[in-house]
Amino acid sequence: MSLPAIGQADMLATEFAALLTQWAPDSAAVIGCAGGNGFDRVNAAVTRRLVGIDLNPQYIQELAYRYAATIPGLELYVRDIQEPVERIEPVALIYAALVLEYVDPLPVLRNLRALCRPQGILATVLQLPSARPTSISDSPFTTLQGLAAAMRLVSPDVLTGTAVEAGFAPVASRRIALASGKEFVAQVFQAQVRTACR
Repeated sequence: MSLPAIGQADMLATEFAALLTQWAPDSAAVIGCAGGNGFDRVNAAVTRRLVGIDLNPQYIQELAYRYAATIPGLELYVRDIQEPVERIEPVALIYAALVLEYVDPLPVLRNLRALCRPQGILATVLQLPSARPTSISDSPFTTLQGLAAAMRLVSPDVLTGTAVEAGFAPVASRRIALASGKEFVAQVFQAQVRTACR
């Protein structure tokens, strides 16, 4: 994704940096953090706690090697977000970019709601349909094409309805177009305060 012709890695990092600037959270979590997706753009004086969650233990190990000495409040977890996210203190901002295409969104969003503080922010990036024959970008890394079978594009409208059901309210939405021709939508939601049942 970091190849110049693809440009997705830079876009994901830029989106995360913009969210950190706009919301200035004291804590943030990156879901499906892979190689970092913007860890290098975190201002540790503002965002004093950064949580990275990924299913792949090799990614987590590499992130610990790269950033443990430079990000004081770094917490890294090997977790499947399709399962309840336990024993992680909730955060003020969650960034889930190009993740929801590979999971069932409703249970995942419910799990992320438990990880998000009341009135905290959930920011997502979804890939939009393309005229290209495959949703996975062309690259020399042919193993990436194996992801195509697992990928299911999620409509932004469907995600909004699902997020509301999971306890989030929509805040903003905008489209992003890359030079490669691929398009995405960035959406921001706010965790609603849960009220006790009567």
